[in-house]
This record gives sequence, C-alpha cells and structure tokens, in this order.
Amino acid sequence: MGSLYAAVASYLDARAHGGRWLLRIEDLDRPREIAGSADGILHTLEQFGFEWDGAVTRQYDRAERYEEALGALHAQGRTFACCCSRAQLRAQFEDELRYPGTCRARQIAPDTPAAIRVRVDAGYVLFTDRIQGTYRQDVADAVGDFILKRRDEIYAYVLAVTVDDAAQGVTHIVRGADLLDNTPRQIYLQRLLGLPEPSYAHVPVLTEAGGGKLAKSRRSVRLTADSPLPQLCAVFSLLGLAPPPSLASAAISAAWRWAIGQWDLNKVPKRLDLPVND
Repeated sequence: MGSLYAAVASYLDARAHGGRWLLRIEDLDRPREIAGSADGILHTLEQFGFEWDGAVTRQYDRAERYEEALGALHAQGRTFACCCSRAQLRAQFEDELRYPGTCRARQIAPDTPAAIRVRVDAGYVLFTDRIQGTYRQDVADAVGDFILKRRDEIYAYVLAVTVDDAAQGVTHIVRGADLLDNTPRQIYLQRLLGLPEPSYAHVPVLTEAGGGKLAKSRRSVRLTADSPLPQLCAVFSLLGLAPPPSLASAAISAAWRWAIGQWDLNKVPKRLDLPVND
C-alpha cells in the first residue's frame, strides 16, 4: 500500500499538469534482485491502470553513464577511494551514519578493493519541497563524504538517480518522505555535475499507528491486483481526496479521470508519516 500511495501521487501530479510519467526500474543491486520481480511490478502497475510514457528505463543497463559521471567528478578532484568497511567504521566511531573522512588523504594501492566517495564541503543545501516546505541539510555534517560506487562495483542509488533524472529530462519528482533526507545529496551532486535541479515533493510515509513503516511491518501485504479499485479509492482518500460512493462501482479508467480532475497537492497531508488504521 505504501508503494501504491507514492506511485499514485506521482502519477496524479504528472497527469493533472499535462506531464509525462516515466517508469524506471532501479535494479542496481542485481545480486539481491529476485528473479521476475521487475516483470511483476510492471504487471501490477498495468492491473491498477497506470500508463507510463516511453520505454521503461533499467538502471542496470546504464553503467556507462554512471561511470562517465564518476569520471567528471574525479577530474574535478572531488572523489577518492575508501577501503573502510561498515564494520570497521562502526567499531571505531559512535556515529556510524556519518563518514569521518578516514581515507580522504590515504594512499590506497590500485588493486585494493575500495569504494568511491565524493568529497563533501561544509555548508547547507536548502530547497523548498512542494509538500514539506523548506528543508535544509549540511550534508558534510549529516553524512560526510558519501559513497558513489561500492567496493563490489555496484553504483550507489544517489549517483544513479541523479544521472538518470537529468538524462530523462525529469522536472518534477514526487516520492516518499523516507527519501527526503537523501535529496540534499542529490542536489549536491547536481550542482557539482552542472545538472538541472528538479522540483521535489515528498508525500508522507504510510505507517502503523505506532509509527513503524507499513512496508516493513507484519501488516504489509501484497496488493490484490484482481480487485484494484477499492485499494485505489483508499489511496485517493489518504492523499486528501474524497472519492464519492459512486466511484466504488466505476471502471478503473473512470476512477483515474475523477482523481486527476480532483488532484491538488495542497490536500496531501503535510507530515513525514501518516498512520494507517485497520
């Protein structure tokens, strides 16, 4: 339900403004990918009436683009190799979320397995989220020099989406608030690479009444693709719309037309999480 909530919000916002809705499979971590999962996602989206524009982009096929971006950052002197493991950092430093700069000035042999990090300067990244309002973060203080490419040669999400958003001409992004604190890192990279900065809107994350993320709780269940309309109507309500009773018996296409006509981002709850009752 949480994934559907974010997808519906982005779809409605695009369609209500005459925009294109792009579909990207973010399959960078192939060792952890479940066979057939991407096809399952596409099938579910179709069952729920989503219609995307253009071909589906798959990140696994775009390694050359990410390597080009790394090369551009390296040419600026903005990257360095880091051989620290998470376990090592956790053992040495209490704040394991912030990289302390251990390898910034360290010489590492070329054949040593190492991650690639970006050098982050102190200073705030500030942007105005269309739902959450003004948000600022000192990336250097919050996370430090963050990883762009892992030791196992897998590109980091933050690099891949930054490159892909620019390559696909993305102007507006609507997604879950669990990625809000990741956004300053993307903006930081956009500025280093001279890429345009999209407009962001972060919808609240659906949670248990006690605050736990619904997608990771015992109540998280698969969407029922053979009866999508009740679930769509539930999501419309959670997004601040008020589906009329007649919508419960409408066709999927009619439900979408109604929701697109009613869409108003200002009706989305302005909070980071939204408890969902039984």
